[in-house]
Amino acid sequence: MGNDNQVIQKGDWKERKSTVIPVMNVSRQYESISNELDKEALSVLHSGQYILGQKVETFEKEFAGYCGVKYAVGVGNGSDALVIALSSCNVKPGDEVITTAMSFSATAEAITAVGAKPVFVDCTKDTYCIDSEEIERKITSSTKAIIPVHLYGQCADMDAINGIAKKHNIKVIEDCAQASGATYKGKKAGSLGDVGCFSFFPTKNLGCAGDGGIIVTSDESIYRQCRALRAHGSGIDGLYTYRVQKNIKIQEQDIDFRGNLPKYFNFVRGFNSRLDALQAAVLSVKLPHLDNWNGRRREIAKQYYERIINPLIKKPFVDGNNSHIFYVYAITTDNRDSLREYLKENDISSGVYFPVPFHMQKVYEDLGYVKGDFPNSEYVADHSLVLPMFPELTQDEIDKVIEVVNGWKP
Repeated sequence: MGNDNQVIQKGDWKERKSTVIPVMNVSRQYESISNELDKEALSVLHSGQYILGQKVETFEKEFAGYCGVKYAVGVGNGSDALVIALSSCNVKPGDEVITTAMSFSATAEAITAVGAKPVFVDCTKDTYCIDSEEIERKITSSTKAIIPVHLYGQCADMDAINGIAKKHNIKVIEDCAQASGATYKGKKAGSLGDVGCFSFFPTKNLGCAGDGGIIVTSDESIYRQCRALRAHGSGIDGLYTYRVQKNIKIQEQDIDFRGNLPKYFNFVRGFNSRLDALQAAVLSVKLPHLDNWNGRRREIAKQYYERIINPLIKKPFVDGNNSHIFYVYAITTDNRDSLREYLKENDISSGVYFPVPFHMQKVYEDLGYVKGDFPNSEYVADHSLVLPMFPELTQDEIDKVIEVVNGWKP
């Protein structure tokens, strides 16, 4: 950096004690509702019921209602949600699943976890979500599902994606890990495809106090299969899943449980992925606050939009069909490393989501993709940077971020 790129000394924020502004901060959120959270956490500890149970059932109903679907199945994390959803849609080894080249590793990893082949398409130049116009030409006789990712908190082009899926009789599994509360044409993320998968990692817009995830759907068959698959493929729902996936006519009365609990009888290969009662209790406390928190994120984004005027910065595009919930506020610039260093010098954290698109990851080199196959994804990976974004950002912090970004020259 040259002499023109010095640490700026403007604004009221300079009078305050210098502290680093984080990209995300979960402790501030805890402080705002600590009494509620502490009370619920203690009630779980005193109950002695720590895995599944009433707290989980209550949250499942609450979250299903919030999303506008009939059913929800709490699982161990967002990655497991994708794996179990794929399995419930009977995606098997040898099948193909189409998804975007620009996402977190879990999206593609879930496809390979069930033995299927991920087939990548590029993201768009504006929303950075999967390019619906590129999907259909990748469909083959082996294609069983599409996983659109609602990246950064904005939904993909779901009308087009659902139209393609219906035409080819394939499933749509929404990756909603970054989109709790986002809407597309007034409908909540998770209610737009056949099944939706959420992560409750602590930094998410709706986050728990550890790992957690959930699957939502209005399809009773998918719901029952997910319930079975999260618990070792056992029990009555396991028997149902066996019947559906193998197309075998077998009923509950045909099985002699010999006086034992059905959970000890395994019918399909499942997983051990159950939402803890403690996490469900935390999420039940937080869910009523989610829309307000998302509204605050939009208010911060509005300030960034209106007040960041540095011509070297491209601000995020919001599609008119969407209510963006800004899991992150991702800008792009041709001089990302310079900007990132400048922010660091001014005690502002930043992040890159995500620095390597799937087709360039070593783990997928056997798929035969090369640099240049997905230029939009590669551009986002090389040029995007996220600024601090969480509901508890103070106005002083927002002012400082804006002033520093405006004062940057590479």
